[in-house]
Amino acid sequence: MRKGLIAARQGASRSIQGLLGNALQYHRAGQLTEAERIYGQILKIDSHHADTLHLLGMVAYQAGRHEEAVEMIRRAIAIHEQGASYHSNLGIVLQAQGKLDEAAACYQRALALRPDLAEIHTNLGNILHAQGKLDEAVACHERALALKPGLPEARYNLGLAQLLSGSFNPGWHNFEGRWRSKDFATPMRVYPKPLWTGESLTSGRLMIWGEQGIGDEIMFAGLIPDVIRTGNHCLLDCDTRLKPLLARSFPGIDVVSGVDPQRNPELDIAAHLPSGSLPRLFRANHADFAATTSPYLIADPVERERFRARYTDGRRLVGLAWYTKNRNKGPDRSIDLSSFASLFARSDIRWVSLQYGNRDELERQAAAANAPILIDCSVDQFSNIDAFAAQIAALDLVITIDNSTAHLAGALGVPALVLLPSVSDWRWLQKREDSPWYPTLRLFRQPKRGDWESVVRKVDSTL
Repeated sequence: MRKGLIAARQGASRSIQGLLGNALQYHRAGQLTEAERIYGQILKIDSHHADTLHLLGMVAYQAGRHEEAVEMIRRAIAIHEQGASYHSNLGIVLQAQGKLDEAAACYQRALALRPDLAEIHTNLGNILHAQGKLDEAVACHERALALKPGLPEARYNLGLAQLLSGSFNPGWHNFEGRWRSKDFATPMRVYPKPLWTGESLTSGRLMIWGEQGIGDEIMFAGLIPDVIRTGNHCLLDCDTRLKPLLARSFPGIDVVSGVDPQRNPELDIAAHLPSGSLPRLFRANHADFAATTSPYLIADPVERERFRARYTDGRRLVGLAWYTKNRNKGPDRSIDLSSFASLFARSDIRWVSLQYGNRDELERQAAAANAPILIDCSVDQFSNIDAFAAQIAALDLVITIDNSTAHLAGALGVPALVLLPSVSDWRWLQKREDSPWYPTLRLFRQPKRGDWESVVRKVDSTL
């Protein structure tokens, strides 16, 4: 009887291992539905199989079902409390939900079980960064690199923390780790020509190519005048939406979009560099920002005057952008339009929407907030950046959250008030009310997470 029971258990165990191996293959290939089906088969054999519960939680997380993911992983932990990866992955899910304190506790529990896991140290560092504890964040990333010197996420995230704290020289060095980090979306371009290091080229042209989003391309374009001063014949490859604006603003260089030097040998490219690597050459310390030109972008003057004539009614023209659809950072950066009620009550301002998005949705938000804001349907702020630049240039002032509107206003030299969450993106530094990137911007920061009321009150008194 006992031998039969043992044999049955061994058979079940072998069956589970076989199923688990198959499920993992599907899971790693991104075939979540099939992986989830097989994990379910395992639980029918053993409803307390901790690894399967944990992996089902990760499938739910990857599918965007965060509450279910938390429940499944916690069930796994209740069965096997010593599983460091369980605690770590629970931290990842809670972090995605914005539950930073709970996520930090999960990472700390994982590290208590496995202090040698570099990846968990850098995950904890990211939480501490998001909480504004930069010194502790830096220490976590450095500990991760000590354990695993080649860990690209640790180097990249260390660089972001250093840049936010104003440590530009080491920050730019570690920022180069972005190309190998899974946290960074832009792929590195591989060309047969070398990366430029700031030298004068003896022949051929220098190609600078844009990376990341529209706001990043605009910000890094502020260093194109530095590149021009090196005397090199420069070609700038940018997002196609920026091409008219950049071509007008930098007439001394060739502005293109989506070229491949290998397929276009007539371009005669001798060296290249992604635009986000320019600050390492030209903004190694705070003093170097004295070279910043303001403005460095030029809107279409005819379009600017056309917008100005249409909007002018004797009041001050103020543009407003209040949300971003950025999936990761949008919830912290965006502001409900109704939060600006005290500003809308002013009679000396004509409000102009600078917000991208569906027209019907924008009008619905404006009606719900009783916001007297002009939504100009002739401008598509997302796809027609050149018209958007002219619209911004026509205004007296811009009030915006942290999105591409802030970068465009700053690059055009338009006065702007930028409303920031309590822990801002690295480019805005800490505590400062000004920006070394854009002299015409003023920064208004939340005193604590989620407190937009204080920010709007300060903006109201400033106006």
